[in-house]
Amino acid sequence: MNEINAFVLPAILFAYSVSASADGPAIGPNGGQVKDAGKYHLELIVKDSALTMYVAGSKNTKVATKGATGTATVLVGKSTSNVKLEPSGENVLAGSGSFQPASDMKVVVSVTLPGQAPIQARFTPLEKPKHSPNSAAK
Repeated sequence: MNEINAFVLPAILFAYSVSASADGPAIGPNGGQVKDAGKYHLELIVKDSALTMYVAGSKNTKVATKGATGTATVLVGKSTSNVKLEPSGENVLAGSGSFQPASDMKVVVSVTLPGQAPIQARFTPLEKPKHSPNSAAK
């Protein structure tokens, strides 16, 4: 019986991870897209030509960004814009650039926290979930 469980559990976990990613990007507590970067969770919000990055640790604990540095490469269509991210609050890095948000936008972020190796994440911040939570009820 344990041999069956050894095969069934991984299959269930794989199916869950595929279905979770099929629903679209993970959304964080501030309403932005969340990506894992090493032992951290980065949440990116795009508003007009401004980027706001929230940095959290395990269990969504705020990670201090004082002394941190960051850069973001914003790709929209065939245009590229580089944005310097600077500390802006307890666990926030922020900056603005010369780009216009669009649905095909991609953002590559590199953050260096004091005394740590750089971490990177790739975002598609304006990607919409493929299925709404209420779509099955209709």
